[in-house]
Amino acid sequence: MDPMAIIPQFGGVFMTVVAFIVALSIIVAIHEYGHYIVGRWCGIKAEVFSLGFGPVIWSRVDKHGTRWQFAALPFGGYVKFMGDANAASGTASDDYDTMNAEQKRHTMLGAPLWARAATVAAGPVFNFVLSIVVFSAVMMAQGKVAEPLTVGELTDLPVEGITLQPGDELVRIEGQAVPTREDEGSDEFEDFIDALPKEALLDYEVRRDGELITVQGPYPMPPHVVQLSPQSAAYDIDMKQGDVITAVEDQPIVAFSQLKDIVESSEGRVLQLDVWRDGEMLEFALAPRRVDEPQEEGGFKTEWRIGIAGGLAFEPATERLGPVAAFGNGVSQVGRVIAGSVSGLYHMVTGAISSCNMSGPLGIAEVSGAMASQGISNYIWFIAVLSTAVGLLNLFPIPVLDGGHLVFYAYEAVAGRPPSDKVLRVIMTVGLVFVLSVMAFALGNDIFCP
Repeated sequence: MDPMAIIPQFGGVFMTVVAFIVALSIIVAIHEYGHYIVGRWCGIKAEVFSLGFGPVIWSRVDKHGTRWQFAALPFGGYVKFMGDANAASGTASDDYDTMNAEQKRHTMLGAPLWARAATVAAGPVFNFVLSIVVFSAVMMAQGKVAEPLTVGELTDLPVEGITLQPGDELVRIEGQAVPTREDEGSDEFEDFIDALPKEALLDYEVRRDGELITVQGPYPMPPHVVQLSPQSAAYDIDMKQGDVITAVEDQPIVAFSQLKDIVESSEGRVLQLDVWRDGEMLEFALAPRRVDEPQEEGGFKTEWRIGIAGGLAFEPATERLGPVAAFGNGVSQVGRVIAGSVSGLYHMVTGAISSCNMSGPLGIAEVSGAMASQGISNYIWFIAVLSTAVGLLNLFPIPVLDGGHLVFYAYEAVAGRPPSDKVLRVIMTVGLVFVLSVMAFALGNDIFCP
């Protein structure tokens, strides 16, 4: 990959870096605050809470004696607890042995095992909590699709003769009963869409002002761009949300499924697209790319994709989603992100999918910018997904990560004593080398993977 190709189109590299730093800073701040506040609750004193590394730009000391600071390099953060030689909480400071028993109780090394374990685990847990809160809030803000399915706002499409209106309740399309909300996303809903004639205008039976009438409406799932995937063929040629693909290789299409079939059978050859954008016809050429997609039943399937997601020809009317239901959906979404991440890592390790699926800092920065360019809700959702991934990563049993510390504590609980300082230093060094190697590998993916 050309390194310059990773710069997204919205505002150039500066705005990309800003989006990345903001996302990372929020996630790191929540993670480190989890360590800090649970440590404080457990009687462990924090000397420094830092966002960033390097020279300190601003700092203040609070009433608990903790120095809060912003540092010049905004790519991470840490909490340094009393008695620690450094922010890794692996070895004691030079003055630890001179402390009395009461002072040692307020250090990470001298605190009870349960307090240390709770403090370390709190970082990833707070990442998961952030994700659940964000997912729940977004779902509450967006609401759920109203029942019966009702037109909220029509999508701008290059189709003449549409008489469907906002507020119309859909009853039938071309004589077929519209599935209920519970069926949306199911095989029944897909079968309903697939059975409709592939025509630009269809007969809709709707309920308007209490009366059943027949109106003309567009094909329900047209080939219009609802969302673009970062690092995709469509994104790289600067397609936009709202674009409508009217033809592929001079073959007119009216259904998203037609586009999908053509792309999947392309074997990666370059396709010519006719695209309608705000009343203007444009032409694009792009080559579909192989993508490893997670499956609901587990595992991955490799498909040819151009990186766009479609949707209904209208925004459905919504109704309020209660906090309890939103919270449940938020928890489920975190579970899905974790399951997908674990499955992806497993399949990369076993060679079932390409290792290019692992992104490094440049790839994450690109995705940050891309999601920000597609709207604040998409960007906030991305932050929640990334927060879940960071929380999961930190739980891996690798020295220097939180999961590695928890393994040490588990050993201490069984053996009745912690590993020796010499063993800890060796293991921590090995863990650091491993983490840096993985980061270098991921950075190589950002630069060289297609």
